[in-house]
Amino acid sequence: MTNCVHDHRHWADKWGEGDQLGAGRLLTPANTLQALREVQRGEVWDLSFETQMGAPGFKPAQTPYIMSASSTARNSVKRRRAMGATNDAGSNLERIEMTTHTGTHMDALGHFSKGDYLYGGFKVDDTVDDWGLLNLGIEHCPPIITRGVMLDVAGADGGDYLENGRSVGPDDLKRALDKAKLALRPGDVVFVRTGWGRFFMTDNEKFLSGEPGLNEAAAHWLTGQDVVAIGADNMAVEVLPAEKHEALMPVHQHCLAEAGVYLVENLALDALAKAGIYSFCLNMVPIKFKGATGSPVRPIAIV
Repeated sequence: MTNCVHDHRHWADKWGEGDQLGAGRLLTPANTLQALREVQRGEVWDLSFETQMGAPGFKPAQTPYIMSASSTARNSVKRRRAMGATNDAGSNLERIEMTTHTGTHMDALGHFSKGDYLYGGFKVDDTVDDWGLLNLGIEHCPPIITRGVMLDVAGADGGDYLENGRSVGPDDLKRALDKAKLALRPGDVVFVRTGWGRFFMTDNEKFLSGEPGLNEAAAHWLTGQDVVAIGADNMAVEVLPAEKHEALMPVHQHCLAEAGVYLVENLALDALAKAGIYSFCLNMVPIKFKGATGSPVRPIAIV
């Protein structure tokens, strides 16, 4: 046993030293079947934003998203004949440069550490390599098909959205659950709507100026409900600036490094809220970038 100490639920108490799945272990066949059975209308709702040039990101850590044409070729007559082809065919390709935390994306458990340790008791020095993570990369996250629950707190202060720096606590989440007439179940994924997503690609300066989001108490309450992942319609899920200004990203530290719960950022939740949909079958699959600290995702809600 390592000597790392977590202040909520020690990783070894739940799934043991060396675990790399975290709350992904809660994704049982029974949960998946139950979520699929709840589909009534067959409607599909896309909860992601388009990934495009100019997408907001924290600088300098998050470099800009860049897409350029690497090949736009129409094969010459001579080449077509040499290949034995008679049709007039061309091809178009592109090259994309981005961090895996661009646009709507999921954080791997190895994205954040606490002291010298990451989730599962892995030491930073033994895990973080110049070419990626040796453990806890996003490739270990399983496909997520389970019940999704949206907690809409955007109007908690009487407006269309919460202001930047407004912390969302457990009581806010419980009131949203009561309003939706829902109770959380182990294996759920919870998405929190603050209304901040309206500024994604419409006012990136404001979007990055801070944000409403979960405080530490809310994060602890959610992980205590045995959720698989927590997401929000903002850049970091948690409130920025943090309630305790001396703490840097404490919700990330707790969820990823302590509880093994994945985070999903930059969700598009306004349409779902407008339709009054708070519970749905969620289909969300990260790309298996080996050793990556995150991955773009396209969460789909099916009702």
